[in-house]
Amino acid sequence: MNLAKMIDHTVLKADATTEQVKRLCSEAREYGFHSVCVNSCHIDTVVSELKGTDVTPCVVVGFPLGAMITSAKAFEAAEAVKRGAGEVDMVINVGGIKDGNYEFVRDDIKAVVEASKPAIVKVIIETCLLTDEEKVKACELAEEAGAAFVKTSTGFSTAGAKVEDIRIMKQTVGDRLKIKASGGIHTKKFAEELIAAGADRIGASDGVSIVK
Repeated sequence: MNLAKMIDHTVLKADATTEQVKRLCSEAREYGFHSVCVNSCHIDTVVSELKGTDVTPCVVVGFPLGAMITSAKAFEAAEAVKRGAGEVDMVINVGGIKDGNYEFVRDDIKAVVEASKPAIVKVIIETCLLTDEEKVKACELAEEAGAAFVKTSTGFSTAGAKVEDIRIMKQTVGDRLKIKASGGIHTKKFAEELIAAGADRIGASDGVSIVK
């Protein structure tokens, strides 16, 4: 297992500077991470810094709340992909799940999936805000909408990735979708526990210390 190739090297804080993003790209090139994941305003920097490498530029969309107009979420995704993003991590409308408004949530995801082509979409379900039943439903809706991944967390809510949540997600999507664990992953041991439970990708700002 090449752990570095399973890591999305991430900086998503509001005060992230261009210099920090460039440093992240440099680390990703050095350690061979799968991607660099940033807020969409940084996509041009990431694409430029990663040019000629096999590290994928990745953006988050509708981040961190997911509670925006669908057309705006889809537009953000389309613009990022047009500028070179190869992967899009979108946040679901959590309130829509809580309302039981599943058609709306599915359509919200589908709009981003369509707008992001040919890039793949990972759907952040924000597990810490959902019941186990809601986690299952969110995964099912992501699959129905054509997403490639379901993802645990933004890392900006009440908790991050948990092994038990990965197990629930894996039981729901099987091998049909991949799973990304993110939020609060700071050690190799925890990353490996999440992978053992079914995670295919790790989102972390501490990628370097994890692989070291």
